[in-house]
Amino acid sequence: MNIARIRLANQHIARPVFDDPAAVVQWFGAVQAQDYFGGLWALGLRTRGATEASVERAIDDRRVVRTWPMRGTLHFVAAADVRWMLRLLAPRVARAASARWRQLELDNRVMARSAKLAEKALVGGKRLRREAMYKVWNDAGIATHESRGLHILGALAQAGLICFGPRDAKQHTFTLLEEWLPSARLLERDIALGEIARRYFLSHGPATVHDFAWWSGLTVTDARAGLDSVKSELESETVGARTVWFAATSTPSATKALFLLPAWDEYTVAYRDRNDILDPRHAIRVNAGGGVLKPVVVVRGQVVGTWQRTIGKGGVVVRPTLFARLDRADGVALDVAARKYGRFLGVPATVR
Repeated sequence: MNIARIRLANQHIARPVFDDPAAVVQWFGAVQAQDYFGGLWALGLRTRGATEASVERAIDDRRVVRTWPMRGTLHFVAAADVRWMLRLLAPRVARAASARWRQLELDNRVMARSAKLAEKALVGGKRLRREAMYKVWNDAGIATHESRGLHILGALAQAGLICFGPRDAKQHTFTLLEEWLPSARLLERDIALGEIARRYFLSHGPATVHDFAWWSGLTVTDARAGLDSVKSELESETVGARTVWFAATSTPSATKALFLLPAWDEYTVAYRDRNDILDPRHAIRVNAGGGVLKPVVVVRGQVVGTWQRTIGKGGVVVRPTLFARLDRADGVALDVAARKYGRFLGVPATVR
């Protein structure tokens, strides 16, 4: 089984079928968006004919929302899914953060006051940048230094009070979730576990239950319960000592194309075990400080290097750092991938 090539297809990197970035997000369940512009490219890469502007339009149109649903990191979530996902996944994130909150003296009283002040400041469709939100709290005697403000923002988002709104120039804004997305469904817990498992294994498979637990932040017990409820829709195969699960319709990608993936892409970050796509000898070159996955170059499903971008008046320059020299065909494919990225940004692209 060529796990990497099947994932390329199921993640719609090799075979995009969606014309709407919101449909991509819904297919995945959630798409990593810690790096906002990298997250936009992650959706654009998987959406036919997408531009950065068209992806942001899905956010402005309230079909995609950016918030902290799981693992304490930012993700894009479909508007219809945000509430049930927060209710299912966010409580465990809050429990994991409780020790850090105690260190920062963020007790229930401080969180409740912060929530009340945020609601008062944002009610009526108002949107505030982060520094403006911090000023509201600081003026009321709630200090935001030493990452206290960021922890408060995350906690209020996980509680379903606030979410990111549209950008204000180059700055992100926060708004009330109830006003930004006034209608979104809730699911009973067992149904929600099955739904998030279905989304994960259809879009990310082949993958193990431990991969799913890592991605979702669920306990392995809950991850197994979710998988058990949707096993009839999936196929499984034993690969070495692992059992991997995937869609019954999964077929390997036949493409030999090269892809430029952003940092924290679902293809690299969404698995506990990354050896299927990355030679362990090169792992340190892909992980920045703290294990953050850099933007990567992928050829035939394998990570073969990293890349950086520089945007100037003449367009975007892509600078790859490769683990080994590419052959001539892959070198041409690198130019093709860079031009695709340039079209997404709306500027010329060159490789250096």
